[in-house]
Amino acid sequence: MSYTVSVRALCDFAARHGDLDLRFTPSPTAIEGMEGHALVRAKRPAGYQSEVSLQANWDALQVRGRADGYDATAPRIEEIKTYRGALSNLPDNHKALHQAQARVYAHMLCERDSLDEIQVALVYYDVDQGHETVVSETRSAAYLQHFFESLCRCFAQWAAQQLDHRENRDIWLNALRFPHAAFRPGQRQLAEHVYKAARQQRMLLAQAPTGIGKTIGTLFPMLKACTSEGLDRVFFLTAKTSGRQLALDALTLLLRHNADTKAGIASEPPRVRILELIARDKACEHPDKECHGASCPLAQGFYDRLPVARQEAARHGWLDRSSMREIALKHDICPYWMSHDLAQWVDVVVGDYNYYFDSSALLYSLTESRQWRVGLLVDEAHNLLERARAMYSASLNARTLHAAKHAAPTELKRSFSTLLRAWNLCCRDQAVSYQAYTDIPNSFHKSLINFSTRLTHYANANPLGMNAEIQRLHFDTLHFLRLAEVFSGHSVFDIDLGAPPSTTVPQSAVISLRNMIPAPFLQPRINASYSSTLFSATLSPWNFYRDTLGLPDNVAFVDVESPFSSEQLQVKIAPHISTRYHDRKASLLPIAQLMGSQYATQPGNYLSYFSSFDYLRKAAEAFAEQFPQIPLWTQSPGMDEASRRQFLDRFVPQGRGIGFAVLGGAFAEGIDLPGSRLIGVFISTLGLPQINPLTQQLKSSMAHTFGAARAYDYAFLYPGLQKVVQAAGRVIRSDSDRGVVYLIDDRYNRPQVRALFPSWWKIQMTGATAAFEEAPR
Repeated sequence: MSYTVSVRALCDFAARHGDLDLRFTPSPTAIEGMEGHALVRAKRPAGYQSEVSLQANWDALQVRGRADGYDATAPRIEEIKTYRGALSNLPDNHKALHQAQARVYAHMLCERDSLDEIQVALVYYDVDQGHETVVSETRSAAYLQHFFESLCRCFAQWAAQQLDHRENRDIWLNALRFPHAAFRPGQRQLAEHVYKAARQQRMLLAQAPTGIGKTIGTLFPMLKACTSEGLDRVFFLTAKTSGRQLALDALTLLLRHNADTKAGIASEPPRVRILELIARDKACEHPDKECHGASCPLAQGFYDRLPVARQEAARHGWLDRSSMREIALKHDICPYWMSHDLAQWVDVVVGDYNYYFDSSALLYSLTESRQWRVGLLVDEAHNLLERARAMYSASLNARTLHAAKHAAPTELKRSFSTLLRAWNLCCRDQAVSYQAYTDIPNSFHKSLINFSTRLTHYANANPLGMNAEIQRLHFDTLHFLRLAEVFSGHSVFDIDLGAPPSTTVPQSAVISLRNMIPAPFLQPRINASYSSTLFSATLSPWNFYRDTLGLPDNVAFVDVESPFSSEQLQVKIAPHISTRYHDRKASLLPIAQLMGSQYATQPGNYLSYFSSFDYLRKAAEAFAEQFPQIPLWTQSPGMDEASRRQFLDRFVPQGRGIGFAVLGGAFAEGIDLPGSRLIGVFISTLGLPQINPLTQQLKSSMAHTFGAARAYDYAFLYPGLQKVVQAAGRVIRSDSDRGVVYLIDDRYNRPQVRALFPSWWKIQMTGATAAFEEAPR
């Protein structure tokens, strides 16, 4: 059985050596790289060949790739690399990789054209200075064959075990059994649709109620589809740490239930390799050190020790955070960067959204470069819209700019002054505090490019001499300029002066490229997967998510039948209370009385949600004054993990009291308080985004892209009601749960709002109006 590997992957595996070196060396953008390649090729003689497809075999290995350039008359093979700054700052392990790639392509050409020798040229093109540096050598075909075979021998053992692992993995997955005696109600329907979507190479939006076991209900069918569809990897992506842990728990259950055992003990490592990816700041062992061998001991000799560590990790198979750390530290290498290497060699990756959807996402980059067939599972997908907007937005802050200027060395002062003049000119004529624009001012854009270029030159000349303020500004500027390259109708350029306009531009001003509709960025990432399932308890209406997330027109949608009955949950609308901004003061006493009345009828643990911390605080004060005997506790802004845990720990079984929280915050979704730990919620808001210039701009962008008729719903109503349904979903978590939800606002009785409620809810009216019930839809 053959094993196909790209030239880049072969060299990356076998030719790197020495230290891990991640000192900041500003690199060209993708567009600058392509332009640099084109400029180099334009200087070459007629007959020069570009993007030459080549391949060579060694034993069971098939090595494929495309050489950047080839002059058959010389003969001369060229590997072109673009860079900026001082070439001497390029890490040695990068240079070794580049040289190995060039030599492998040279061998392939010698073999193809029966050459005795060939010139092997590394062409380094400086995108700022416009000149090229050539590192050339002439090598015999015999030398190049020996070099190629040495890399292949290094990789061959690994390739053989990869083939063996894949064969055993597929046998194991074919026999994979569901880890419970039966599916929960609704869970089988979900699993069948995920499996069918994978078999049909389709995208699926799955709305499934909380409590049916969505995690195992999506992982199991996607894993079962791996063998029939030839899936190389399954990526389970989450918005929060809690979702990542649920996925790991589900995978643990699957492995234990399907383990090969002797005397009840697993006899071998998992047949499916599973990797947890975590954020760099949580994985770093030496946060006070930089990522290079001269600073961090775990970067010294990283590539020399990586092969043995990689082998041990492959044998271990289960690579969650603690296992990764244990293996990496045993071999004195960095756990975080070792996990990035292992992402190439595992079967299931569990990680945050950004690992696939961000502009520099590791998993998306690997999927594209390795041409993997990937099964994509996106948990709590209603969160992806806001997360993606943040990924594809960038801001520059006047305070950061002034702080960096104050700390800047003398040779950069002039560059800062020039940029600040352009900044002030950009802000000077703005007549309101916030204003969005459809274009980036040309003079500001040019000034920012020039500033970034000068800052880049300084960074290359002084790689260890950049203080924190300047380095942060440097990164912010580069991110801003990368997004400026692809600026279009999906985003706006806006200026927030942070204060009323005046003749003096305030130092609190913020200039942003703000993404409004992430669909154009997400679409190629969704399309790169073989099959994707985006699932959540709140994905209604489905066309809203299809449009804003860039899903294909033929995306399938399933609204999974709820396992819960309307008898389990009382949903009561209080239409006699308005929670609109101008009515909030008048609403405080009626809300307190409604909550007190419900508590007197059925004492227990409740959550009460409000639209802001200010509203929350005033409501809590009003309630405490009316009902001092009822315990209450409140969410506060910026709570750390310990404080959040303390808040949730008040919800004990058979407990008594009311927790006050903000809708859309840490306690409105992703928390599990089953049974008597939570018996009801009060929601005193529709969850609609606050009306301000920014949200009005969002509405305008939606109108421009999707039409005026959808603008309000897409910008305000759908995002708001999604938060409401998520919060209401905290009450019923299992078949035995019982509880009540109060929807406090007259607008909840509008037909267009009621249409967004889960179909199994039975609505009751309460308060000043005559009570009646409406059967479930």
